[in-house]
Amino acid sequence: MKIRIIGGGPAGLYFASLMKREDPRHDVVVYERGPRDATWGFGVVFSDRALEFLRADDEAMYAALTPHMETWPNLTIVHNDTRIPITGNGFASIGRLEMLNLMYAHAEKLGVRIEFASEVASLADPRLAGADLVVGANGAFSWVRAENEAGFGTRIDWRPNRFIWYGTSRVFDSLSLTFRETEHGVFCAHHYRYSPTMSTFLVEVTDATWRRAGFEGMRPEDTIRHCERVFAKDLGGEPILSNNSYWRQFPAVWNERWHVGNVVLVGDALRTAHFSIGSGTRLAMEDAIALWKAFREQGSVPEALARYQELRLPPMQKIWDAANVSLRWYEEMDESIKSGPVEFAYSYMTRTGRVNHAEVRRRDPGLAEAYEKLHPEVLAA
Repeated sequence: MKIRIIGGGPAGLYFASLMKREDPRHDVVVYERGPRDATWGFGVVFSDRALEFLRADDEAMYAALTPHMETWPNLTIVHNDTRIPITGNGFASIGRLEMLNLMYAHAEKLGVRIEFASEVASLADPRLAGADLVVGANGAFSWVRAENEAGFGTRIDWRPNRFIWYGTSRVFDSLSLTFRETEHGVFCAHHYRYSPTMSTFLVEVTDATWRRAGFEGMRPEDTIRHCERVFAKDLGGEPILSNNSYWRQFPAVWNERWHVGNVVLVGDALRTAHFSIGSGTRLAMEDAIALWKAFREQGSVPEALARYQELRLPPMQKIWDAANVSLRWYEEMDESIKSGPVEFAYSYMTRTGRVNHAEVRRRDPGLAEAYEKLHPEVLAA
């Protein structure tokens, strides 16, 4: 089968590897518009058992990635100057470029051809001619999807909060959500280490806070200085670092139909999941697994693509729905921070509706007990 993949991120790379491993005769090419050593962002984070989901289907990929990951068993909520460690919430992280380099090597070892600095900007590109399958794995702003939004049934809901993806040389002990009240509004930092010497440091604010702080007309270096002042106690003197970092708003992307003809979507091109649930990269890789399994089951491209959506939709939609509830919780953080630290941390833990009081008690009995003292009525529920 002739397979052409647009985008060299985790979804596209992993599907290429799985299909080439399945049958080395497949002609698989990945087109990546950036150079081999370039990527945006800093680290990526995985919730729960990191890459444990890979073990059953791809022990080699699991073994390639996991030794390079930073892990920790808990998370921390910081409510101004009050730190609340929460047990029972394991996470793992890795530098995005390091992960991609490991995946490049894995794919190329299997015989996948990756063409870097190779811009494909239309399905009419001669390099796609005669392909049995074209995979749109080119991110949230996918031109593959945009070229036929009506066919895919695309919906994009631009959310109002603003965020900017930074890094820092301050190394944190756990994934932390730090919320600090300022004269302009609440600033939230999502931060975690992804190597022994570096951490991701993503700053999020409401649109109103962003405007009051004057970020719209602020120079990039002044934006960094402003955020360093807000989070001075958390950074401990270490700088905030930029990697083409700029303020963005989150697009909640959904597609009713996942393929049009022989063109199929995976990863963020298919749907986006807000970064607050730490599942974007995992979802992308699970898309690749589901698409590969669909081709194992079905004999033709149309049947396999229909089976892909049938297999993947139920588990994926649960996470997507939870992510959209989570992002709305951040949109209301200026109001919810007015509660005390315990109530605020409890609200964070239960924000998606997937964690009830019994689950909070199982994960962190101390937090549950502290909340029960403030709200004894929860014991009667």
